Amino acid sequence: MDPYVLKTLNEERRARRAAVLVTDLGDGRDRIVREGDHVAGDLGAAIASAFRTGNSRSVEAEGRSFFLNAHLPRPRLVVIGAVHISQALAPMARIAGYPVEIIDPRTAFATPERFPDVALHAEWPEDVLKRAPLDSYTALAAVTHDPKIDDFALKAALDARCFYVGALGSRKTHAKRVERLLALGAGADQIARIHAPIGLDIGAASPAEIAVAVLAQTIHAFRSRGLEAKGAVA
Repeated sequence: MDPYVLKTLNEERRARRAAVLVTDLGDGRDRIVREGDHVAGDLGAAIASAFRTGNSRSVEAEGRSFFLNAHLPRPRLVVIGAVHISQALAPMARIAGYPVEIIDPRTAFATPERFPDVALHAEWPEDVLKRAPLDSYTALAAVTHDPKIDDFALKAALDARCFYVGALGSRKTHAKRVERLLALGAGADQIARIHAPIGLDIGAASPAEIAVAVLAQTIHAFRSRGLEAKGAVA
């Protein structure tokens, strides 16, 4: 591999940005395609698929053979609120391959006894997210029902273009949340990205069922990235 290409790829990986290494199998030349770069034709469609799935494979395009080596950051799930839903969601998400972090400044809730083997931060979201910023390969679920805790994290998630942003609460609760986020400087188009009420509509009632709905919606959001604008996602 060309040293410059390798250096570029490693920089993208360290920054948690997705990239596809495209190798022309005819002449062996490599190039890096970053997520969002425009590539036309069949090769572009194959690269877009690699960004969605993370699968590396050989493809035929424009009469040539290419190998697409996909390098996607591992998606992570940040949960704001050490509540019953979070207790059910954390082990489910881990099984699905999504590392989980839980943030809640309420020390009575954010305890290792309630959340064993989970990255737990008994701090305000402002402090945690300053050290570990959100990014487009992060999902955020806000489930405290407390604006003092949820709102900053939601605004940060929108600004970071997290691939999934969900918030617990009724439509009436969300209407008030929208007013607060607008006051914080969020745009209407940003706020429209929030899934509220949180989770797929499966009639969930218990904390565990709500956790299933949230995880399913998170996975759907991750695997359908880039398709919404094309109208390819129901």
